[in-house]
Amino acid sequence: MKRLPLAAVLAAFFVFLALSVSIRQAVLLLVGVGMGMALAGARFGFTTGWRQLIEQKDPQGVAGQVLLLALASLAALPLLGVFPELHAALGPPSVSLLLGAFVFGLTMQIADGCGSGALYKAGLGVPLNMGILPLFALGSFLGSVHLDRWLALGQIEPVALGEQFGTGGALALTLVLLALTLMLVRAWVGPGRQWIARRWIWGAVVLAVLATLNLLLAGQPWGVVYGFGLWAAKVSMGLGLFDPAANMFWGQEGNTQRLTQTVLMDVTTITNVGILGGALWISARAGGGNAGKPLDRQQWIVGLVAGFLLGYSSRLAFGCNIGAMLSGISTGSLHGWLWVPLAFAGSLVGVRVRRHYRY
Repeated sequence: MKRLPLAAVLAAFFVFLALSVSIRQAVLLLVGVGMGMALAGARFGFTTGWRQLIEQKDPQGVAGQVLLLALASLAALPLLGVFPELHAALGPPSVSLLLGAFVFGLTMQIADGCGSGALYKAGLGVPLNMGILPLFALGSFLGSVHLDRWLALGQIEPVALGEQFGTGGALALTLVLLALTLMLVRAWVGPGRQWIARRWIWGAVVLAVLATLNLLLAGQPWGVVYGFGLWAAKVSMGLGLFDPAANMFWGQEGNTQRLTQTVLMDVTTITNVGILGGALWISARAGGGNAGKPLDRQQWIVGLVAGFLLGYSSRLAFGCNIGAMLSGISTGSLHGWLWVPLAFAGSLVGVRVRRHYRY
């Protein structure tokens, strides 16, 4: 799509949201567009950064992600301490979380994208990621339907570091853990490596600012997975295939309300749409899509199955690289810190599977 008609479509959607839904949703659309432009423009790939660390011992991507986490934490934790109406991205430490994070890390390497990565790469015109989006949505929905069974395997109450140690203590602990992460990365890659790249730095700064705006506007941290699951849930309910009242996850008051409302009232849906729009803008500026290397039938099948499992495991893990790692850690949730090592362990396996199928 050319940039002028794309700008017209986005502007029209903004006006529609402002007049028919709410000003908040309209502004959140712009935040999402900014996220998509930053992700695509900086090629700020969480999956790619981890893979480069594993295969090439290149720490630049992970260093950029640590910078993003630090900046987002410096903003989010004090805001949560001052404004009790804002919510942290809390998830219960559980068997579901541990298994889901590992499978997510594995499959994101095969699918070459996490939740946000699949969105912005689909916006850039990458065929596999475009095919993955509906399967991600289906997987996220089925994961939510089965979540009660997974939680029955064992869980404890969510742990908020801000409640345990106060705002200052939670922030100090978070920054210390991020510093330790960089020390572990340094031990992994060895000396003589380049740590700083301009695109990772400006991408981290812009995304941290936009994530903070999302927290203030939406009252909750940036998320991706919920929107996907909501779309599939509404389709299933509309077809008469699903009764939310009989389900633990969708039977909760807030989730039931979202199923009865227009999808445009959901903040995650709006930012997801914005991310697609922002990535499309970058693609149009670059002169077209990015088809990448053609895939054979086996690669397509493996990639699409990975996309489905990506969605399923993200719901079991209470988020993806955005909802669990970025939003979880930056708002002081213990589950974010549990998610990272399990997802990285999955990625260690995933890069080998990816190499086997020659992606």
